Parts: sequence; structure tokens; C-alpha cells
Amino acid sequence: MGERFEGMTGRVLDGVRVVDFGRYIAGPWCAALLGDFGAEVIRVEKVGGGEDRHICRISPEDGSGAMYLQVNRNKRCLTLDPTVPSGRRVQKRLLATADIVVANMPQRALKKLGLDYRSLQQVRPDVILVSNTCFGATGPYAGRLGFDGLAQAICGNMHLTGTPDEPMKSFAPWVDFGTASLCALGAVLALIARQKTGHGQEVQGTLLGTALTTASPLLIEQAVNAPNRIATGNRGQLNAPSDVFETRDGHIMILVTGAPMFERWAMLLGEPHWLEDERFRTDDSRGEHAEIFSARMADWCAARTTVQALAELEHARVPAGPVHTPQQALDDPQVARGGFMETVGYPGAPADPPMVTTPVRLSATPGGIRRRAPLLGEHNDEILAELGYSRSEITQLADEGAI
Repeated sequence: MGERFEGMTGRVLDGVRVVDFGRYIAGPWCAALLGDFGAEVIRVEKVGGGEDRHICRISPEDGSGAMYLQVNRNKRCLTLDPTVPSGRRVQKRLLATADIVVANMPQRALKKLGLDYRSLQQVRPDVILVSNTCFGATGPYAGRLGFDGLAQAICGNMHLTGTPDEPMKSFAPWVDFGTASLCALGAVLALIARQKTGHGQEVQGTLLGTALTTASPLLIEQAVNAPNRIATGNRGQLNAPSDVFETRDGHIMILVTGAPMFERWAMLLGEPHWLEDERFRTDDSRGEHAEIFSARMADWCAARTTVQALAELEHARVPAGPVHTPQQALDDPQVARGGFMETVGYPGAPADPPMVTTPVRLSATPGGIRRRAPLLGEHNDEILAELGYSRSEITQLADEGAI
């Protein structure tokens, strides 16, 4: 794609260097968000390539996958083996130039690689370390490995998703992406603090903390009232109707909350008497009787196509939308023309992959995709030359397996 935005001025993180040792999503997406807003991001990857590079493969040329392309745009790539002495020296020289280091690794791995906060401070005293783990640095699970799905399971979310007989996790890794976003916020706050104090700090995120935050209303309710909720599939429990319904040619999701919206929905369905029913006075009480509304709405939807149902619901100002396949999501006119996606070329890909653009929009200092995700080791020579290595020294590093 090239340096499309190189002429832009005033990117809010211009001049900030991020060295990204992250893997999969929670680390790399944090660094990518910083890169979207102007930070210079260097991805440090295993010499043979990271395990996260090939998930959902789309490029026959180098095997890179869809997830890698999304969470590693706006980065350069340096391959490095810090277990080789010369590789550790390269790492130390690189870290001395870093404003922010991103590494979603357990504390033990950070120490082994010299990326724990104390070691980093010896290289650059005002450095900011952004780390995240599944369970955090304290508590009985602190040393355990974990991924998005484990956080979904432990926070109570899976128990209330699916059915009583089959707990269900989300296919999309919302915990990983949410943790990365919170870590990016923490990184920016740490930069602001450093401007005021001159000191760096460690920013720590956790997958479990993100998941618990998302599930917190239900956890608080359980602690205070102990309702012991069980899963009800797609049917909501806190308001109604809130459910997925089958139309003549597909499925739609609707969600009604608040008295004015419930009144509009009841009038649309020809059930004005429900407005006077004492059982349906509040969102909570309507949620307790949700099966009544879901049954009525199911009959209404079954007589209509998806387009017809959505048109009538929109006319009544009742929130509703189609349940899409991934292809239908790409083809949806709001997705296609709402500025959410941008095609970005990648070597070897049979078509230009569509990337989701920066998910938060700033009017004066917007983020943007300036470059595609890097090929493995694509910028080794460039980055090492910037660090002061000569051509012969770079060749020697390669011969030693350091890069």
C-alpha cells in the first residue's frame, strides 16, 4: 500500500517509538492502535516467524493470516533471537530507543528475555512497559497460562451464554481485543504522566480483568441479590423482547428497552393491552416474562421476510438488525460505505484484504492505516542500520542466527 499518509502532520503520537514483543492479539493490537495514531512501531518476531503469523492463512506466498494482517498494520518487522548473545545485544540497543515496550507474556518469560520492568529501566530509565497476562501478577492463578476463552469461562459469561446444558463462548475473541484497547489507553495515560513527571511506569492489563469488567453488572447483582440466573439462549433477561427471530428467509435480532420503545413495539404488534398489564411495567419485569413476548414476536417474524420485518420495525423506531454471515457482514451497505473497512494490499494474497479501520475516530487528529503488516524480517536491514550496525555486522548477525 505504501506510505499513504506520510504527508500528514499532527498525528498525536508522532515521535513515540513502540517496540512490540506481543503475540496473537492482546499485545499486538495494543501496539497497532498506537501505530494508527502515529507511533513508530517495531514488531520483534522470532527468527523463524511467530506462531501468531499464520492463523486464518490468506497469503500463499508466506502463509500470513488474516489475524496477523489486522493486528500488525502500521509496523515494521525485525526478526531477533535474544537467546543468542549477539541477539541480546541488538535487543538492548533497540530497547534504549523505545518509549514504550509491549509484551503480553508471563512475568517469568519477561525476566528470562530481559523485558521485565526492572531490567528495562536499566536500559532506559523512563521507559513504559505495557504487559498483559490472562490472570494478573497476584493471586493463586498468577503463574498460569491462559487465553481469551478461559477468561470468558471464568467470568461467568459462558454460563449465561448458550443453554443450561451447553455453555457457549463467543467465537470472536472480544476479551483479547478489549484488553488490548485498555492497554493502549493505559499506554497513552502513562505517556501523559511521563510528560508531567519524567518517569516511566508499568501498565498491566489482564484478560480476566477485562472479562470481569464486561460481566460486572451480573456479578454485582449475584453478590447482592443471588438470582442464580441460568442461560436462556438468545433471549434476554434484563428487558424484553430481546431475542433472535426467524423470518421467512433468515434471522433478525431485536432489542426493546425502556417504556417508550416498548410502547411502540406493542402498538406495532397490535397488543396495546400489554401497556396496562402490571406484569410488564418495567424492563426487569418484562425480562421476567420474556418468553411471552418472544413467542408473539416469533409469530410476527415468521410471516415476513427479513427486509419486510426490518422495514416495519425501523418505521416504528424499534432497534433491529439482520443476523449476518461473515460474507453478508462484508456486503452490508453500512459496513461497506460507513468508513469501517479499508482494503490494504498484501504480497501473495489472492485479493486485497479488507482491514477494519481505526475503531475510534478523532476529528482533529484521526488515526489511520499507513502501511500494511510487514513480511517476516522485512525491515531487518533498515532497523539495524538505524541502530548503527554496518552492512558487515548485519551479515554476521544473520550468520550467528541472531536475526
